[in-house]
Amino acid sequence: MKTLLIVRHAKSSWEYPVDDKDRPLKLRGIKDAHLVANYISDKIDTPDIIFSSIANRALHTCAIFTRCLEYPFNKISIKENMYDFGGSGLLATIKSCDDEVDTLMVFGHNHAITAVVNTYGSQYFDNVPTSGAVVIQFDTDSWHDINEGKTILNVFPKDLK
Repeated sequence: MKTLLIVRHAKSSWEYPVDDKDRPLKLRGIKDAHLVANYISDKIDTPDIIFSSIANRALHTCAIFTRCLEYPFNKISIKENMYDFGGSGLLATIKSCDDEVDTLMVFGHNHAITAVVNTYGSQYFDNVPTSGAVVIQFDTDSWHDINEGKTILNVFPKDLK
């Protein structure tokens, strides 16, 4: 059994003249990430490993969640190919995960997040919103072999306000 916890980065700001990878979170994004992270902290198993996109907004979201989950920040693996908007880099990262890992958590970007959730989960979402978290379980022993999974939890900020 493999469990994938997939999180879209929190709401980011466009008000600074920085490269896309360097965009920071908005205050609303920080608050929403804390809201979702605190809610799921007692509803999920602690991840064996966490992967994050290299983008500032994904890493900051990841930091908020790891603090709530009491996961050591120095164990996060930052993946350049997860700075992906179509889904191929995100999916390649997931499928290449070591099979000794049973619970994987990833932080990335849309449309990749929504595409992976809708392709591999059992519940369809028009859009996984910023700070949204979806948990999918797969009846397999290999990340490489994941296909249809079962969506067991979805938490979006609007559900908690």
